[in-house]
Parts: sequence; C-alpha cells; structure tokens
Amino acid sequence: MNHSSQAFITAASGGQPPNYERIKEEYEVAEMGAPHGSASVRTTVINMPREVSVPDHVVWSLFNTLFMNFCCLGFIAYAYSVKSRDRKMVGDVVGAQAYASTAKCLNISSLIFSILMVIICIIIFSTTSVVVFQSFAQRTPHSGF
Repeated sequence: MNHSSQAFITAASGGQPPNYERIKEEYEVAEMGAPHGSASVRTTVINMPREVSVPDHVVWSLFNTLFMNFCCLGFIAYAYSVKSRDRKMVGDVVGAQAYASTAKCLNISSLIFSILMVIICIIIFSTTSVVVFQSFAQRTPHSGF
C-alpha cells in the first residue's frame, strides 16, 4: 500500500481501521444490481413453518388392526388415522387434529384391552393346566419302583 491510499483510508474512516464486514456488505449489494452509491438496506427474514405437524398415528393403528384388534377398535382407529391424513393433505389442520386425537384414544383403548385380554388368557390357561395336572395325578396310581 502506498502513502496516498493510506491517507485516504484514515481520512475517510476518521483515523480508525476499515470495517471489513461493511465493505463486504457493500460489495454484495453492488453485485445484486443496486446503485454503487446507495446506502445498504438491512432486511430481516423470519422463517415460518408452512405446515403444522399433526401426527396421524397410521402405523400404530395398522399395528393394532393386525395384531391387537380388540372389538375392531384397531380397525376403527385406522379409519380415523386415514381421515386425519386426508384432512392434513387438504390443509384442514383443525379437522386433522380432531381425527388424530380420536385415533389416538382408540389406539390406547385397543392396546389396553388387548393387553388385559392376554393377561386374562394367561391366568386362565395356567390355572386350568394346574387343575388338569392335579386331576391326572390323582387318577393314576403310583407305581413303586
């Protein structure tokens, strides 16, 4: 740098070193086509989510339909889940949330009732097998080896 350019920089900035970020912003504004002498315009960009995420519980409903379909609650939950997905595709967020909430309640009910039925079946099976085993043990005579 020669002496004449240093004098220009110190005179223009009031004796302070140049602000390189400001120079970079002016370069970008000039690149976009704004006039060279215009003041830089600051903008604020706020990214808004375009779509509110509404869970539709389709996978859970399908699992309950295939494996734990107590009184067809899993199938009904699947129907509500599909309706929730359809409403979400149309853009009706409130309707999608209502159908998703109903599907969730039906899935929880189906899961609880199915687990209770499995526990009751295990209890009945174990008690009947103990009774059957005891009755066979009483009928057969013990042979003395």
